[in-house]
Amino acid sequence: MLGMYAAYWLYTLGHIDPTLSAPLVAIVLAFVGFLTYALIIKRLQKGPAMAVILATFGLGLVLRQLAFIAFSPDYRSLPDTLVSGSVTVAGISLGRPQVVTGLIALVVVAALFVLVYRTRWGHALQAVAEDRQVAALVGISPDRVNAQVWMLGSAAVGLAGALLTTFFYVFPSVGTVFGLLAFVAVCMGGFGSLPGAFIAGILIGIIEAMTGYFVAPALKTVSVFILFILVLWYRPRGLFGRW
Repeated sequence: MLGMYAAYWLYTLGHIDPTLSAPLVAIVLAFVGFLTYALIIKRLQKGPAMAVILATFGLGLVLRQLAFIAFSPDYRSLPDTLVSGSVTVAGISLGRPQVVTGLIALVVVAALFVLVYRTRWGHALQAVAEDRQVAALVGISPDRVNAQVWMLGSAAVGLAGALLTTFFYVFPSVGTVFGLLAFVAVCMGGFGSLPGAFIAGILIGIIEAMTGYFVAPALKTVSVFILFILVLWYRPRGLFGRW
């Protein structure tokens, strides 16, 4: 939600296209992620995991209400951007904003795969995720790694939000819409598995598209949660869950 509003106002007030402002929005959100970790999450990590989940949920509610107050509940959209229009692929007409956003998403996912599985920092991240105390014993700073992860995740959310403004409405509760789907993708793919989250995200997109086309658009979200329940029924840890 913050990323979408940032991109929207940069376009409205500064005439900076969301496609161009996306890196700037990502940097700003990375700073927000660092503050969130330093001021809230770090203080709760020694407690139960549910405390962190509830804190982030509560923070989301606060931000949503502040957005209602500051920007009103109105739905906003951008009339025209650099990627407006459509392209035809194999006789199928596709929205150019969706195509560009999808391609950028693939590049970002590939970069994350390399970062997490092919770099020393990624190995440190996995070590902290497995066991904070053991990671600290071998010289890894869990607090530093966690702060960097929050910055990286927030930057990715900011980038996604900026790109989404090219074809989606901006409103205070938009974060709930995409946040819930993201949570489903992570749970369904399995906590601790980046490939699992990616594959689950693809499955969710396919299920939504097929349900909207062959059944009814109003049932798209319902179909996703039915799939989610079925997957967790047979595999409680998700498709590729490690924890």
